[in-house]
Amino acid sequence: MTRSRARSASGKAPEKMAASPNPRTVRTLRLGHGRVLPIGARTLVMGVVNATPDSFFDGGRFATVPAAVDHALRLVSEGADLVDVGGESTRPGAREVSAAEELCRVVPVLESLRGRVKVPISIDTRKPQVAEAAIRAGADLVNDVEGLGSPAMREVVRREGVAAVIMHMRGAPKDMQQDTRYDDVVGEVRDFLRQQALAAEHMGIPHDQLVIDPGIGFGKSVEGNLELLRSLPELRSLGYPLMVGASRKSFLGALLGGVPTEQRLGASVAAALAASLGGADIVRVHDVAPTVEALKVADAVRSGASRGRPVPSDP
Repeated sequence: MTRSRARSASGKAPEKMAASPNPRTVRTLRLGHGRVLPIGARTLVMGVVNATPDSFFDGGRFATVPAAVDHALRLVSEGADLVDVGGESTRPGAREVSAAEELCRVVPVLESLRGRVKVPISIDTRKPQVAEAAIRAGADLVNDVEGLGSPAMREVVRREGVAAVIMHMRGAPKDMQQDTRYDDVVGEVRDFLRQQALAAEHMGIPHDQLVIDPGIGFGKSVEGNLELLRSLPELRSLGYPLMVGASRKSFLGALLGGVPTEQRLGASVAAALAASLGGADIVRVHDVAPTVEALKVADAVRSGASRGRPVPSDP
């Protein structure tokens, strides 16, 4: 026998329950040069362009201007919503480079991309002088691993009218993994992000130009990174768009038994999915194409709608 469908007291079959509403806030992030970026309707993908010889995953492959530009164009063709250009590695133990050296690496790339890509361009730097030159070369967003901790960096962002990512990092890249103990990693990261965002607003940077990032892999243990990924809704409660960058990082390798960076693609996509389902508005990744595909599914699960086409339903 087949089981009959349940009916209400009136004899009618119950109506299908409506899909749960999108839990994210749809808003606009104000960028530089009069541009805006819609945030919240789906998970955005920021593609990483490391114009460096020593980044932890792809260091050296895109260290020349033509290689970096070609890589950025490829990421955009694969579906990147933003590209993030950096000229200094911030991997654990990385040496600091001079502003002059960093400028030589990133400014020609930004100048070459300006006018060739329609997506916003981010500059990944912790140096105010590099940020200022990068903005004038075409960057719309400053991605600062030091969380706008420098008043000079806050002043550049305010004066130039660009957006900024406030990221949490304890210590500096050269020593940040030497002590990853926290009494309450989520609470400390949340309080830092709130404090830095309020400091930026107090200095005159509008709320709608700020993004927060918990700094996965920056001075955190494996368990600390996992705890932050589990607690993204708590960070979202601060009221700012949320970015997460877990791509190819060492904690993923540790979870897989110590595999090297080139074997962390699946784990990286899984981390992006976890971030998306936890409420991240932007994920920063090295592998754009597979992440974009996976996020179409995650966004459909989260919001009940796919990108650009209705989701078919069974009768």
